[in-house]
Order: sequence, then structure tokens, then C-alpha cells
Amino acid sequence: MGDDSEWMKLPVDQKCEHKVWKARLSGYEEALKIFQMIPDEKSPEWGKYLGLVKKFVTDSNAVAQLKGLEAALAFIENAHVAGKTTGEVVSGVVTKVFNQPKARAKELGTEICLMYIEIEKAEVVQDELLKGLDNKNPKIVVTCLETLRKALSEFGSKIVTLKPVVKILPKQFESREKAVREEAKQLAVEIFKWIRDALRPPLQSINSVQLKELEEEWVKLPSAPPRQSRFLRSQQGLKAKLQQQAQGHDQSNDDEEEEVATAVDPYELLEAAEILSKMPKDFYDKIEAKKWQERKEALEAVETLAKKPKLENGDYGDLVRALKKVVGKDANVMLVSLAAKCLAGLATGLRKKFGTYAGQVVPTILEKFKEKKPQVVQALQEAIDAIFLTTTLQNLSEDVLAVMDNKNPSIKQQASLFLSRSFRHCTQAMLPKSALKPLCAALIKQVNDSAPEVRDAAFEALGTAMKVVGEKAVNPFLADLDKLKLDKIKECADKVELAGGSKSAGGAAEKKPAAKAAEAPSKSSGPPRKAPSTAGSKASAGPAKKGKAASAAGGKAKKSAAESKDFVETELAVEACEELAAGVLPASCLQQLDSANWKERLASVEDFQRAVETMDKTVMPCQALIRMLTKKPGLKETNFQVMQIKLHVVALIAQRGNFSKTSALLVLDGLVDKVGDVKCGGNAKEALTAIGETCSLPWTAEQVVSTAFSQKNPKNQAETLNWLSNAMKEFGFSGINVKAFINNVKTALGATNPAVRTAAITLLGVMFLYMGAPLRMFFEDEKPALLSQIDAEFEKMTGQSPPAPIRFTKKTAAAEEDADDRDEQDEDGGGGGGGGQEIMDLLPRTDISDKISSDLVDKISDKNWKIRKEGLDEVVAIISEAKFITPNIGELSLALKGRLGDSNKILVQQTLTILQQLATSMGPGLKQHIKALGIPMITVLGDSKANVRAAALSTLQLWVEQTGMKDWLEGDDLSEEMKRENPFLRQELLGWLAEKLPILRTVPADLMLCVPQLYACLEDRNGDVRKKAQDALPTFMMHLGYDKMNKATGKLKPASKDQVVAMLEKARAVMPAKPAAPTKAGGGKETSRASSATRAPPASEDFMDSKPEVKKVRGGAAVKKGAAAKKPAGKGQKDDEDKSGPIFTLVPNAKEQRIKEEKQLKILKWNFMTPRDEYVEQLKTQMSTCFAKWLQDELFHFDFQRHVKAIGVMMERLESESDATIGCLDLILKWFTLRFFDTNTTVLMKVLEYLKLLFAMLNRENYHLTEYEANSFVPYLILKVGESKDGVRKDVRAILAMLCKVYPASKVFPFLMEGTKSKNSKQRAECLEELGCLIEGYGMNVCQPTPAKSLKEIAVHIGDRDTSVRNAALNTVVAVYNVCGEQVYKLIGHLSEKEMSMLEERIKRSAKKTQAAPPKQSATERSQREQPANPNATFLRKPAQEDPNKLNHARQNAQHSESSHPSIPKEFQLDLDMIESDQTGVCELPDLVQHKLDELLEPIMIPEPKMRSVSPHFDDLHNNTASTINFVISQVASGDINTSIQALAQIDEVLRQDKAEVMSGHIDQFLIATLMQLRLIYSTHMADERLDKRDIIKLYSCIIGNMLSLFSMDSLAKEASMGVLKDLMHGVMMLLLDGRMENIEDGEQVIRSVNLLVIRVLENSDQTNMISALLVLLQDSLMTPSAGSPMLSELIMKCLWRMIRRLPENINAINLDRVLLDVHNFMKVFPKEKLKQLKSDVPHRTLKTLIHTLCRLTGSKILDHLSMIENRNESELEAYLRRVFKPSNLLGGKSEHGNERGLRTDDRMSKAKVSDILSEIFKKIGSKENTKEGLTELYEYKQKYSDVDLEPFLKNTSQFFQSYVERGLRVIESEREGKPRIQSSSVIPQHGSDSSLNSSNNEEVNLAMYYEKLKVLRQRHGTENTARQSVSSSEEEPPQRAAISSLLPPKPSVASSTDMLHSKLSQLKESRELYQQEHNTHSPTHTHARSASPATNLDDLKKRLERIKSKRQ
Repeated sequence: MGDDSEWMKLPVDQKCEHKVWKARLSGYEEALKIFQMIPDEKSPEWGKYLGLVKKFVTDSNAVAQLKGLEAALAFIENAHVAGKTTGEVVSGVVTKVFNQPKARAKELGTEICLMYIEIEKAEVVQDELLKGLDNKNPKIVVTCLETLRKALSEFGSKIVTLKPVVKILPKQFESREKAVREEAKQLAVEIFKWIRDALRPPLQSINSVQLKELEEEWVKLPSAPPRQSRFLRSQQGLKAKLQQQAQGHDQSNDDEEEEVATAVDPYELLEAAEILSKMPKDFYDKIEAKKWQERKEALEAVETLAKKPKLENGDYGDLVRALKKVVGKDANVMLVSLAAKCLAGLATGLRKKFGTYAGQVVPTILEKFKEKKPQVVQALQEAIDAIFLTTTLQNLSEDVLAVMDNKNPSIKQQASLFLSRSFRHCTQAMLPKSALKPLCAALIKQVNDSAPEVRDAAFEALGTAMKVVGEKAVNPFLADLDKLKLDKIKECADKVELAGGSKSAGGAAEKKPAAKAAEAPSKSSGPPRKAPSTAGSKASAGPAKKGKAASAAGGKAKKSAAESKDFVETELAVEACEELAAGVLPASCLQQLDSANWKERLASVEDFQRAVETMDKTVMPCQALIRMLTKKPGLKETNFQVMQIKLHVVALIAQRGNFSKTSALLVLDGLVDKVGDVKCGGNAKEALTAIGETCSLPWTAEQVVSTAFSQKNPKNQAETLNWLSNAMKEFGFSGINVKAFINNVKTALGATNPAVRTAAITLLGVMFLYMGAPLRMFFEDEKPALLSQIDAEFEKMTGQSPPAPIRFTKKTAAAEEDADDRDEQDEDGGGGGGGGQEIMDLLPRTDISDKISSDLVDKISDKNWKIRKEGLDEVVAIISEAKFITPNIGELSLALKGRLGDSNKILVQQTLTILQQLATSMGPGLKQHIKALGIPMITVLGDSKANVRAAALSTLQLWVEQTGMKDWLEGDDLSEEMKRENPFLRQELLGWLAEKLPILRTVPADLMLCVPQLYACLEDRNGDVRKKAQDALPTFMMHLGYDKMNKATGKLKPASKDQVVAMLEKARAVMPAKPAAPTKAGGGKETSRASSATRAPPASEDFMDSKPEVKKVRGGAAVKKGAAAKKPAGKGQKDDEDKSGPIFTLVPNAKEQRIKEEKQLKILKWNFMTPRDEYVEQLKTQMSTCFAKWLQDELFHFDFQRHVKAIGVMMERLESESDATIGCLDLILKWFTLRFFDTNTTVLMKVLEYLKLLFAMLNRENYHLTEYEANSFVPYLILKVGESKDGVRKDVRAILAMLCKVYPASKVFPFLMEGTKSKNSKQRAECLEELGCLIEGYGMNVCQPTPAKSLKEIAVHIGDRDTSVRNAALNTVVAVYNVCGEQVYKLIGHLSEKEMSMLEERIKRSAKKTQAAPPKQSATERSQREQPANPNATFLRKPAQEDPNKLNHARQNAQHSESSHPSIPKEFQLDLDMIESDQTGVCELPDLVQHKLDELLEPIMIPEPKMRSVSPHFDDLHNNTASTINFVISQVASGDINTSIQALAQIDEVLRQDKAEVMSGHIDQFLIATLMQLRLIYSTHMADERLDKRDIIKLYSCIIGNMLSLFSMDSLAKEASMGVLKDLMHGVMMLLLDGRMENIEDGEQVIRSVNLLVIRVLENSDQTNMISALLVLLQDSLMTPSAGSPMLSELIMKCLWRMIRRLPENINAINLDRVLLDVHNFMKVFPKEKLKQLKSDVPHRTLKTLIHTLCRLTGSKILDHLSMIENRNESELEAYLRRVFKPSNLLGGKSEHGNERGLRTDDRMSKAKVSDILSEIFKKIGSKENTKEGLTELYEYKQKYSDVDLEPFLKNTSQFFQSYVERGLRVIESEREGKPRIQSSSVIPQHGSDSSLNSSNNEEVNLAMYYEKLKVLRQRHGTENTARQSVSSSEEEPPQRAAISSLLPPKPSVASSTDMLHSKLSQLKESRELYQQEHNTHSPTHTHARSASPATNLDDLKKRLERIKSKRQ
């Protein structure tokens, strides 16, 4: 394509990529024109060039590149998608443009970079430019520096992040290239313009000459800060604003510039240094050394390290403790100063991170101020000042106040000076009145101190406080000081220079908070306008609104009436009062007031009353009028009529006038005197209440109570207390001074008059409503009788909510300020409403710091966990004894912090319990321990154990109740926690934040630090973390705003950013509104409501900061009603009226219209995997027409509690609005499907509760669900049937049962079938169980579309991996079998052999379980069950016609009735009538009937059986006893502890009697039930806090006692099968390892009993089974390691060693073949190499010891016992055994065996030949003529080739043919050996091979095997427990049918205990039935078999068995 004409025809984008540079140049020129002409920045045309822009700038041809740069610049400027190319294009510019010689190319490259910054890509550009600084080409470096300088100059330091630039700057000053150094210098000058002195520290390391040059350049710079000259696209509004300001020369511009100038904190530009690892290794030894020089060396090393300006965070606890010890206890003052300097250095370097340790160090420093040496004092001052900047004054105030009363004047002086210095760094917002008040009180005491230096320091501190917060704020605390002292304080205030040199906070001109003063080293780089905090502002700094309220002193002046804190008037003279009264009252009225005639006095007071009623408030002289009323006789009036009116007039004056406390004091004595009067008492109380409204209830109550108790009248005392009780309810508890009443109440409690005592107790009851349990603390010393009365009163009040206040104190200035204070407390989260904080402050607290000794701290930190536990126990005891404690706990916080990370989880939980104790005991003082203990507590949320996480979360909730949320959110601690990539921690923390953030009105700006981690969680690998992050997103957004959060996505990768931005948009739609601030109208109304609402049991209530709506819900109905009643008639009242109307509107044909629209696809079909926003919006739209507006708002509210509330209303209105409910049913059900996707269990349980009521109502109304309603609801309901919580699953099953009454069961069936396809195994299992119930209840017609198709799908689940699903599928197929019998095999189709055997086994078992002959059914019952063929008709039946027990009836019908079986006794039958009438839906187990066991056991005492005769009634009797035992055993596994204990007691009674043999055959069943109970205790009961642990111990005792009894009986113990023994040993070992037992009383006794049980089981159980069980258990524990696996494996091996030690005495009783098979299996799973790779070599040694012991005891014969192992040649075990024996011994001792093996090897044939031979043999067996010949050949062939596999030839034959072959082979074997072949059916087939018993090799008789056979024979004939019985009946014993698997090679497998039990029982039953059939039917085969066994052989067998018995005995 060299010809120009060819490329000129190409499109522009292809030209740009052409290999000819001219073509590219042309393409760039054309592209430039196109870019300038495209009008729309979002045009798709831009997309063509996205991949080409990088090539534009990196063109290899310089001419083309120049044009390409112009085109690229145009693209970036105009294209919306240009941001996607930032990284690659800037990288290309840096590497390919900045090195060009042409200046124009560099200019364009720089402009491209700046344009990318303008389109919001500053971070990416900056990163690429910084990378360019590492380039070897100095030209590139210079241009990069120049570009960075230009970017900073134009965009400013807010856009260009300076920290990374400053970090690389020193390196550039070291460059060899002068141009680089010069450009670095220019960049440093530019940076200095923006951040000034903050740049100095990072550049201290550069060359001194360069630094001097820089200093000279910096001095030349103008002092005015620079201004941003170029703006981002998003800053165009700011640009316009600045241009407008520039024109108007607005002064406020300076503020913004100053804000920019101070935006960068030099600390942030520094690199953190890690010093902990650099400390001397012997530091802690040296610091304790006796020589001071060594201690000095250690401290100097630390001082050097601590001088680093910024330190990396770490665990400095030990270092701080060591330094604190030196400061506090070292006698050498030089070392004290050195240690103080170290502490100062650490505090300065760590800043906020040091706040954790501040509480431990400050008390020591303050105490050390007793030193007078200036250098020590100075060092201590520097240390405490540095520490102050790491925390808040509120956190340290307790410690400072503690030393203010110290006797040493130096300490007091320095404490005051410290406060003075601290105040300078504070703002008004940081010094609320709650913090200032106690400090001012302490300083005022010091103003009067005898030491002048103390006084001066106090004056200075008070002056500084006045300067910071303003004179008005401090004056109320200085009321008691004289004028001289006040002047001195003001003088000090004038002299004070605050940290930033700002003026007084009280200046009227100052409109902004005095926060700008905080220019001292500040950690907050935010704008000062947002009430910033300095380095120390951790707590107490309120939000902007609070700052405004606090600084209002300089704003508007208050009304003149409110200038003073209280409305107090001077007391007037009597003459002045008379003069004032005369001006407003009639003359006759005044004259007759003191008349001797009562009628005149009556007329006078009536005139008085009329005058007051009509008097204007502004002219009413209240004091004068009161004086007139009290004029003789005054309130001593004897006439009750006059007195009543006088009292009424007092109330009127108080209500209508400006009534002062001075006036009140004039009448209070008289009012109290009349309170007890029968006729006037009511009016007196009315007057007291009116005074309370005017002068505040707290003041009035205090005066009234003290007056009453100074009198001796018990009636007055009682009535005063009664009035106060009522007043508290009316006014609320706000401001009540509890301390003032306590002593008087105690006096009243000790009064002789019962009325006074009763009134006092009633008052306490009312106070309890508001104060709760802490109130009782004040009365614990009272007499027990009185205390019980108080407790009874408290009990009455428990659970009640305090009533909403209905009276309020008139608002004054003071009240407004108090309300502001309360708001501050509320916003901070610690107040919880009026009075709550005060109540906690009133409690007597104990200082426990002296009890936290260093020994105790060392104990808690000990290496031995038991000692650590002892230390924690001591702490628990200390706190419990103290009850309420001060915040000072010494070094305990650091010690507890260490235990939160303890490896022993029990100790972690105990530590969390201690922290809960601290929360309760310490109260609000807990705040100062948040950083030390609260944040580490959050770390525990990442624990892998759910119970530990739950404990941590509940502890966290308790702490937040006491501290509020503000302190938790400050700093970067939370963001650091979220950085941990722990899914548990992230999901728990995000869930907690999502719950807490919506109820906060304001949050600290530091919450923004968590946003990057929140975004990371949105993309976490863990689904739960992502879900929690999505839930938390709207709550973050409600505080931070969408814009801020959207901007924070700029640092994300493009792919991540798109996803996060999409989620932000969704969150924006559901973002909750911020809670409104409490309204101030109505006096103390809101605060009182808050206090009343928050008074609820703390354990059950989450902490609420200030959310009235939520509080109403939690406060109870009374609160809600009261609050609503008192609201002014506005919007709130209207809302409440609206709620009284109907909640649903019945719109005719609305539902039909919705159905029609969905069919026509006009609306979305309700079908989704998870609900999307469009579905929710559609539902909202549909509901708006027929749901009340308020209800819809509640239903779609963000807060789940609103959902609960809404559902509650719907439940209340369900009956009254049933028609409307049905009309909106589809919408209601759809809304509930949305709730199924929520994770909140509270809502889910409420939903299910409503649904049960709803379906019951629909059934009563005879309503039937439509297809539309069912399709949009049932599939989602079925999702919840797989819920993990049992309660939820149970409710869903109940709803499904009710659903079938209103919707055809045949239509429910397909939904359930769909549910079986779920991935959730619980859901599959539950759906299958429900399908079984439907089939049993409604017959086969319910199966849709066809029974065959449905059953094939169900049968698939028989092979499911999950046991519960398999069992459910089997149960369902069994249910079908019970309905349609053998036809089930055709319906289910083909199953694998294993699945078919499981099914057959289950069907057999179900047949055995069914009861004897069912009662005859009536025709009506039968007709009900035999439903019509149309299953859709089933829904027409009413509930009365339905039989809830169809399952039982179906099973009874399926059973074959046997007349010989007696019916089950009444006690063990289900009471069907009772169950049918039971509406509760909860199935409770009946109490066990106490049987007369002797009568039950009597039938077993049968006479010795005769030959050929078995008792005809034996089976009947046995069956009756067996059913009784079966039932009792089933009760052992009951979930109810008492039921289980009763059952165990009955079993124990049986076991302790002589007739314990009746338990034979039930041992495995009993052990399995016991194991189930043990698992239930372990997983459920132990974790249930509600259960009494003594009951659990009792249950354990019963279980262990029973098993000890059982395993004491040799015969019964040996019945335990291997699988059951395995599970049993696992269960008891897990009990031994359960750490929870240690914390339970008598737990250790249980452990000892379990140890004894283990020994008993090992000794008495079948030794073969025991060894096999232990080997399998060891194998399992090593394969699946878990938390307790190492210890479990260790226990198993200990048991194995014990068994090995017993081998010499038990070797003859052990089936070696089985043991060796299990060893082989073990070695197969764990070959030698794998075994050696384990952490411990003990398993390997254990296995070797077992094998060697067996070899030693049996010799080389052991090689003959490998018959059960497949492919012996490949077995590692055989190889190992052969190595154990020397070859010579092997050949000598086993020549016959060797010959035999040789023959076998020689005669081995090819597989094809074998197949041909066996095919011929089986053909002969199949023909009638040659059957006998074929069987003989097969027997001989099998004898010759014992390892031949017959399975392929037998598996496709019928069961009859297989049995025939088996029997034939056994007959031949009997004939040839001359004795009957007896096989024990009780031995599990795969372990029961008898090949080793043939006597062909003259081997020794295996006694154990014959003993086993004898035992089985004795069991069969009922002679198990009789001594030396005859076994002659064995001559009649026919050859028993062996399992077909006995002919096949044995396969190593381990059955579960349950399966083995069922298999064993079914085999016993089968063999017995077979024996009976053959005994009654004399078939020729049997006769032949018997005739072939001569009597001599039987006699021989008898003798052998007798010999075996005698040996065993």
C-alpha cells in the first residue's frame, strides 16, 4: 500500500493506525477536525477512537506525533469517555513525549496531563507522573516535576495530593542533574505557598546549602495564600462564585483562603517510623535493674527512638507501663524526667493512637507533680500536655478532679495550670456545661485556698475557661464568688492568648464558633466551619447545631425576663405589698380578709378570686397578693370554705402570673400543713402542682418534702409523698434530685405510721419506673421484711413504661439552656433522655484501682491459662463486690485487652462477660475506655466461633448504651478494623453499623475513613459480607451524602467503580432520612418523653441515640398514646387520627384488573430469584390505591421495626377488615414474599405469625386462592422451609398444611417438587417430607403431572449426599408403598442396587414399626380416605371433614393384620381425638406412664425349652415387652429434659433388676437414642441460657449411670455393634473435651464419671468391635481435622493403647480377620508416608504397636487371617507383616500355607478362561437335569480358587436363584465336612467371613467364633441367661440362609450405628421367621439336609460347644 491514493480512501480511524506516517498524519488532522465538530460529548462516535488515543501520543514519527498530541488533547477535552484512557495515555506521554527535544511536544504533553486532571482524573495522572520520576532519563524527570508544579499552581493543594509529592521530594534534591535539582527547588517553593511551615519537617534531611537556598526563596513569597486558578468540571459552580467574589471584594474570601492554607497537617506528610522492633532486647530487664545507670541507658535508648515525629501504630502497652512505673516509683528524679520525655515523645508521635494509654498515665503524672525540681516539673508538664492532645478533656476530667483535693499544694497548682493550658486548645463545642461544671466547682474551691500559687493557678484556669466559652457561660458557676475575685478572673481572661490568638468567644461580632483558634498541632484537616476538633477532640465535640447553641452567647440577646438563670425577685416589705395589692384588688376585699366573721372573710376571698381571674398577667403583683392571702389568719384559717378558696386562689396566681420562688416560699409551709386535711387536701395539692409548673417540680418537690418531714404530722407526710408520686407521673422525672429525697424516703420507711410507709413504697415504685434497678442500691441496708415489700412494689412496676408527661414547667432561659445541655447529651449518645445520665451519676461508686494490683495484672497475663482464668475470676469478684465503680481501673484495661485475643476461647468469653460487668458497673464513665477496650472488642467479632461473636456483639451493645456512638466513630480505629480481611468481622461490624447509624442525628467526619473499606466489602468474596455492605450503604449515605460517597469512588478501579456507583444509585433511592432533633416547644415535653421511653429493661433494648419514632415503638403503647395526646393540634395529631381509619380499601374488581394486566404482560410478572427495585416500585404503585398511606409508608420503611409495627396493626384488623384483606390478598402476599428475602428473624417470625392467622381466616371465609395469588406466593414460602432455624421451619410447615385447605393439594404438589431441586439440603428434605404427608393424606392422585413421573424424581433423592434428604426421600417412597403397595417399585423406576437395598430395608422397618391390628374403620372414614379420582376436588372439603391423622391411618392400612399379635396397651397409643382437637399446633410428648415392670417382665420367665418345641406365646409376649421397651427408648432421645430423665429412670430400673436380659436385642437401639440425647445436650441445651444447668447435669448423670449399669453386664455390653461403639466413644470423648463443663457446678464430677464409663466400655464391650471402632474413629479424626481434633485423636489413641495392653488376655476372643481388615483400611487411607507427615508421630507408633503385639501373640499364623482383604498382594499390611517375620520362619512354620499359595499361583488362570468355566457351571445349575452336578462343580471350583468373584454371575439373577445357589453350596459343605454349617446372622456380613474356620488345615479351633455361634443359638431358643442349658434342639436346626455377600469377597466399609442396628434387627427377625416357616413346612430339601447330617456329627458339635462353654466359664 505504498501508493498514496490507496490509503487516502480509508476511513479516519484506519488511517490513524496505518503503517505509513503520512497516512497517520492525515488521519490525526482529520480526527482533530472531527473532534472539534462533534456536538455531543456522549456521541457513540467517540467510542471508535478509545483504543487509538494512546497511539496518537506515542507515534514514532515526530511530525505525526505532534499532530497526534493536538488530536488527543481535543479528544480528552470533548469526549465524555476520555477518562477511561487516562492511565495508558499519561503513561505514553511520560515515556514518549517528555523526552522529545521539541518544546511544543512537551507543552502539549503537559497540557494533556492537566486536561485529564480537569476531567476528574487527578489521582491517576499524579501516580503516572510520580512513576516518571524514577525514569533514568533526566529530561523526563524534569518535565514530570514541572508538570506537577503547574498542576499544583493551577488546581491547588486540594486537587493535587501533596503527601506523595513531598515524600519523593528529598530524593530529587540528591539528583546528580542540576536541572532536576533546580526543578525540585521550584516545586518545593510552589508547595510552600500552599502549606507553608508544614513543609519544613519533611525537608530537614536535605543538604543544608539547598535548605538555606529554599529558606531564602520562601522568605520572598507573599504572605497572602495562593488561589486556585483552574477548576475541575465539577467545580464550575465554585469558579463562578469566586469570580463573583472577586468582583465584589467580599471579605469572606479571606476565610476560605485561610481555610485552604491550613488544610494540610505537617504530621500527615511524615512517614511513620516503626520503633518497637528497634528497642533494645534487654530493655525490660534493664528498666528493672537496681543500678540507676542501667535504667538510664534503657530510657535514653527509648528517648532517642521516641523523638521521631511520627510513629507507626502498634502495641505500646508494655512500654507505657514500664515508663509509668519509672515516673511513679523511681527515686531518681533524673530518670523520672527522662521517662516523662519518653512519654511525651510517644504521645506526640502516636497522637490519637496514644489515647488508649492516656487514662493509665495521667493519674501517675498528676501525683508526681509533688516533685519541686523545675526540670522534673517541666518534663511532666510537657508529657501531660502532649498526652492531652491525644485524648479529650472529658476523658481526663475524672483524674484531674481526683487530685484537686490533694493536700499537696504543688499537685493542686499543677493540676490547675494543666487545665488552663488544656482550655486554650479547646473550643466552645469541646467544653459543654456538663464538662465545665465539675471543673469550675473544683477550681472555685482552689480560689479560696491558703496557698497563693494555688489561688493564682485557679484564677488563670477560670480566666482561660471564660475566654474560651464566654463570660455568660461561666458566670452561673461563679455565683458564690465576691466581686474582687470575679474581677481577678476577668483580668486573667483578658491576658489569656488562645492557641490561635483569637479574641474572646463572647464578642457580639463573632458569628462563627471560636473553633478557628485551634491552629495548634491538629489532627483534623477539615474546614473549621464544621465545628472542628483539635487533636484532642475525641468525645464531647458536638455537631454543628450544638456548636451554634453553645456559642449563642454572642448572638441575639434574650428577653429581659430571662436574663437571669431563675426568675427570682427580692422580698418586699409588708407595706409595699399592701400598696401594690390595693392597686389591683377592691378595697372591701383587703379590709375583710382578716375579719373575725368567717362570712365576711368568705365574701372577701371570693372577691379576691374574681379579681385574680380577670387580672392581666403583666400587672399581677404575685408576691403582694400572696402576702395578702397569708395575712392573719392566713393559711391557718379555721373555716374550711374560706380555706378552700384561699388555696384555689394560690393555684390561680401561680398559673396566671409571673410567680417566683420567693412567692412560693411564702406559702409552701401553709400548703404542706393542709395537704393532709380531709376537706382542703385536694386544693392544697392543686396549688402545689401549680407552683411546680411555675417553679419547676424538682425545686418544689425538694422544698415540700423537707418541710413535711420537719413536721411531725404523719398524715401530712403520707399525703405529701402521695402528691409527689402523682406529680412525678404528670411532670416526668426530668431534673429530679434523687439524693434530696433518699434520706427523707428512708425516714418515711422507718416511720411507725403504716400510711407513711405505704406512701413511701408507692413513691419508690414510681421512681423505679424512671430509674430502674439502680434505685434498689440505695435501700439494700434496709430490713429484709421492708426490702421484700419494696421488691414486691418494684416487681409490680417491672415491664411497665412510664406515662408520658402531661404537665410542663414554664419555659425560662435557664430551662432552654438545660434543654440544650440535654440535647448535647442526646446527640452524644450518652444521655438517653432527661434524667438518665443524672441517675447514673447519683449512684455511690467505688474506686477499685487499688485492688487492681500488679500481681493481679501479671496473673491475667500469665502463660498458663489456668492462672489467667484465676486472675479473671478475681476481677469478676472485685467488680461484683463493688457493684458500681469509678472509671479509674488502673492497668486492668490493658490486661483485659490482652485476653480479648486469648487463644483459649473460654477466657475470651469470660473477658467479654467482665466487660459486660464493667458496662453495668461503670456507667457513662466507660467512655474513656473505648479506645483501650472497645475497639479490641470489635476485633473479637472476627472470631470463627459463632458463640464468641454473639457474646462480643451483645457486649458491644451494652457498651454503646452507656457511651453513645460518637466516640466509637471518631478516629480511624473502625476503618482499621474493617481493613482486616476477615469475613466474620466485616459482616458483624457492618451489620452493627447498619443498625446504629440510622438512629444518629450526626456523626463525626471520621466516618468517611470507613468508606474505602465499605467499597471493598461490596466486592468481597464472601456473599454475607457483600450483603451486609449493601445494607450499610444507605446508612452511610444518610450522614455523608451521595456526592461525597460518589467522589470517593474515584480511587477505585474502573470495573469496580461502575459496580459501586450502580449500588450507590440504588442506595440513594432507599436512603433513610435523618432523625429529627427533639422539638423544644412544650417545655420539657420532648425530654420527658425521651426519658420515659428509654426506661426499659436494658438487656432487651438496643441503645437509641435520639429517635422519637423508634422510642415510641419500644416504649410501649402507653407512651405512644400519651405522646400523641399532648401534641399540638397539627400534623402529628392528624396522622394519629388517620391511623384510626381502615387500613385497606376495597376497590371493586381491582384484583381482577391486576390479574388481567399481568396476563397481558402490561406489568412485571411476580417471578424473580431476588427482588429487584422495579418489582418493589411496582408493588408500591399497586398498593397505593388500596392501602392506607401511613400503612404503606410503614411497610416500605427502611427500619425493620416499622415492619413489625405494621404487621401488628394488620393482625389487629384482620377480623374486622376481612373482606378488604381478601380484596388486597395478592398484594399482601407479594409484600410478604419480599420479607422472605430479609435476614431479620424478628420480622420473619412476625410474618409467619400473621400468615397463620390469615390462612385460618381464609379457611373460615371459605375462600380459595387463585392461581395468580398462589404463583406469586407459594414458591417463595417454600424457600423458607429450608431455613436453618427450627422455629421458622415449623411455622412454614404449619402454613403449608393450612394452605392445602384453601388451595388444591394437587396444585401445591408441583411447587413442592420444584422445591426439591434446591441447593439447600434442608429445603430438599422438608419438601420431600411434605410430599410424603400429602400423598398419605390425599392419596396418589395428588401426584402431578403423573405419579410415575413424580416418584421417579423423588426416588432420585434416595442417593443424595445429605442424610436428612435421603431419609426424607425414603420416607416419602415408604408413604407411597403404604398407599399402593408393591406397585411402588414400578413407579419409581430403576434404582441402583445400593439405593434399592436402602429402600427395601426402610419398607421392612416401617412394616415392623406399624402397630398391630388397627381398629376397624367406619364406612365414612373409609370413604373419606378413598377420595374421588379428581384430586382438585380436595380443596372443597371443610376442615371438619378432614382427618389430620391420615398418615397414621394410611400406615395402619398398609400393615398386614396378624390376629396373633395383641393390640398395643392404651398407654402407648396415640390419643387421636386429643391430637385432632389440639389447635395449638405444638406437639408435646406425653408424660411417661410408670409401668409395673415386674408384670411386663414376667412372661420372660419361661421354662427351659424342650427339644422341637418353642412356646407358642413367646413371640406375642416378646413383642409386647419389646414394644414397651422400644417406646421408652424412643423417649430417651426426647428434646424435653424431664421426659428423657423419666425414660432413663425406667431403663435404669430394668437394668438394675435381675431381668435385665429383656434389654437384649435393644442395646444398639438404646445406645443410639442415648447418643442422640448427648448430641442434643452438646449442641442445644448447653447453649440455651434459659435452661437451668442443674437439669443438664441431672440428665448427664442419668445417661452415664445407665450406661455404667449396661456395660457392667458382660452379655449386654457385648451386643453393642461396632458402628454404635464408634459413635458412643466419639460422643463421650466430645463430652470430655467440652470446656463448658468446667464452668458448671458438678461439671467435674460428670467428667470423672465419663472417664469411668470409658474404661468400663473398653473392658466389657466386644473386643473386636471395640478395636475396630477405635481404629475407624482415629481414621475419621485424622482425616477431618476440626477445632478439638488433636485432643480427640489423643484420647482415641489412649484408648487404643489400653486395648493393646489387654490383648494378651483377650487374643482368643478377637476376630483377627476383622481387626486386620480395619488395620488394612487404615493403612490404605494413611499410607506410611502420609502418616509420617502428620504433626504427631503417635498415630504411626500406635498402629505399629498394635500390629507388633498381634504378631507377638499369634505368631506367623496371623498371615492366615488376611482373608477379608481384597487384593492382598497390593495390601501394605501384608507386606509389613511379611517383613516382621523372617523368611526362614515363614517357610518353616507355614509350609502348608506356602504350598497352598504356590498351588494357587500355579493354577491361576486368565480371566477369560475363568469366565467360560463359571458360565458352564451356572448353565448346569440352571438346568433341571444337571443342577446337583453344577452345584458340586461350583463348590469344588470355589474351594480351589477361594478368591474367585461370583458377583457378575449372580447380580442379574432373581433373588430365588441366589438363595437356591447359597443353600445348595451350604448343603454340600455340610455333607463333606460331616457337621452342620451354622452362621451367625448377628455378625455384619462384611466382617463375618468364616473362611478361617475350615478345619482342612488342621488349624486350632477358634473358640471365640464358636462361642459367638453358641450365643446366637441360645438367643434363638430363649435360653440366653440360663445356666448350662441343653442345645440338643440344634439337631433340628436347618441350614440357615446366609447373606449372598458371604459368597463374594468381603468389602471393607463401616456402617453408621443406626443402619447397623436396623440391619441387625431385620436379620434376626428374618432368620426367626425363616426358622418358623421351615419348622412348620417339611420340604424335601430340608429333609434331605437333615438326613445328610448324621447324629454323630451333632453329638460331636454338642461336645465341642460344652467344652467351649466350660472354658469361657
